[in-house]
Amino acid sequence: MRRTTGVALTAATLLVLFTGCDNTKEKAGQIVSSATAAIASAAQDKMNEVKDGVNAGADVKAGPTSTDGDRTVAEITATNPKDEKADYTIMVNFRDENGNFLDAVVLNINDVEPGKSKTGTARSNRTLSGEPKAEIAQALRH
Repeated sequence: MRRTTGVALTAATLLVLFTGCDNTKEKAGQIVSSATAAIASAAQDKMNEVKDGVNAGADVKAGPTSTDGDRTVAEITATNPKDEKADYTIMVNFRDENGNFLDAVVLNINDVEPGKSKTGTARSNRTLSGEPKAEIAQALRH
């Protein structure tokens, strides 16, 4: 999946750089759009694998983004309001300053003690330009 997306993005970039043609730019945009949709779909598929999860969007918060090497990262905090240990599976979307979808990742934060918080790091699948923001797209407690 990651390799295919990277190849599609690289091919799209090269087409735009070397030709500059409007048709080619449009085709490159379609390739990038298709690759981005595939990333979102793969992340949702991962979320769908969680059995007996309950919506826990209120338990999870995304911190500001930063860079780690060539990737965008964000600290994600899960706070367990229940009276027993819980695991969290969280889909994090990265969006640009205009709200456009850039990337999605799925993060697990396990063994969060009752009444306590625990953090994990969401790391983008690829290099993101600009100043992306992280948002919680979906969170499941299980």
